[in-house]
Amino acid sequence: MKKASLSAFLARNPFPNGWTDGLFYREKMRAIHRIAPADIGGRDARILEIGGGRSGLARLLYPGAEVVTLDLDFALRDSVSAAAAFVCGDARRLPFADCAFDAVTLFDVLEHIQDDGIAAREALRVTRPNGVVLVSTPNADWHYPFYRFMTPVCPPEAELMASWGHVRRGYDTAELAALFGASPERSATFINAVTSFYHDLAFSRLPRRVRKPLYAVAAPVVSIGYLAHRPRTAGSETAFAWRR
Repeated sequence: MKKASLSAFLARNPFPNGWTDGLFYREKMRAIHRIAPADIGGRDARILEIGGGRSGLARLLYPGAEVVTLDLDFALRDSVSAAAAFVCGDARRLPFADCAFDAVTLFDVLEHIQDDGIAAREALRVTRPNGVVLVSTPNADWHYPFYRFMTPVCPPEAELMASWGHVRRGYDTAELAALFGASPERSATFINAVTSFYHDLAFSRLPRRVRKPLYAVAAPVVSIGYLAHRPRTAGSETAFAWRR
């Protein structure tokens, strides 16, 4: 099953205002597209998206695949596309047989799970041989706001992380390699030192009417930062791929 083109994938950014408030999410999607295999599992590919109730990125990434979305929150069932099946379940106890999927995705999920080692093993268990596990996560040194001068207009980092349900800040590559038992096959960073200004603004306490002119003033520099970003550019978050 072939993945969507980059332009088609990015055009489906589910975050509002994808070039301003949602630029960080566009960056995340680009990084995921960079590390995702060009095709998986043939004509009848099956994908398990863990914790994808709101965004449905796996379905957007591989639009022709059979996608099963698993999330703890049953209320998210109504936000899942009719093209995807929904299962209310726990990433630490996946209700599926061994080797049931060609790909498993954990996009911004592991940092929410206390028993992350169990979740990683479960993801590998249900992945078929030569299948892939795709992960995105903040880096271990992630912090908010990135720019100190933004502190007066931003919520405290601890408050923001609590509202997102984080149980840890993030991971470095070595920590993830230990969880999955091997180094990742591919990785790509996102949200660099330039584009972080938009991320700071997006989650600040400033109203939209105040954020808009600030986005406009910074747009020329931030656009260059976005366009120049490469998979190995220093970033605050990273997408990874493991081959089973």
